[in-house]
Amino acid sequence: MEESGYLALGVFVALNIATASSGAFFRPGDWYEELNRPWWRPPNWLFAPAWTLLYLLNAIAGWLVWRAAPADLAVLMGLYGVSLLFNAAWSGIFFGLRRMDLAFFELMALWASIALMIILFGPVNPRAAQLLYPYLGWVTFAGALNFAMWRMNRGRLAA
Repeated sequence: MEESGYLALGVFVALNIATASSGAFFRPGDWYEELNRPWWRPPNWLFAPAWTLLYLLNAIAGWLVWRAAPADLAVLMGLYGVSLLFNAAWSGIFFGLRRMDLAFFELMALWASIALMIILFGPVNPRAAQLLYPYLGWVTFAGALNFAMWRMNRGRLAA
């Protein structure tokens, strides 16, 4: 791979790290620990490695599409950017604002953006679309978890 290819991959990784930083800024804290949670919620330690892998797969998927340089690259990269923004916003809404209700609807927008990326990336680079399947699966699970926690903690919503 040529030097510009490595640089571009580095940019995609950096964009995903920047997105992930919202989770470092808006931490769960005591408020989250006091919430009612479903029995099937994964342990806290699982979230960091899961998201690390998902961000890496997302970076590679974006890079593969960028490398293919399709005619509609601007549209595809715009969608990619919007998806990153939706991803970054969730932590601030859920943990920062403590709005599980709004976070759920925001997560549905993230889910739709990932599904649309899979649909649109597929014809450009099937591998890129396939790399997004675990991301969509995890966000599907996260949506179910967010919804369950919202329903179990209705009285704890921010005013």
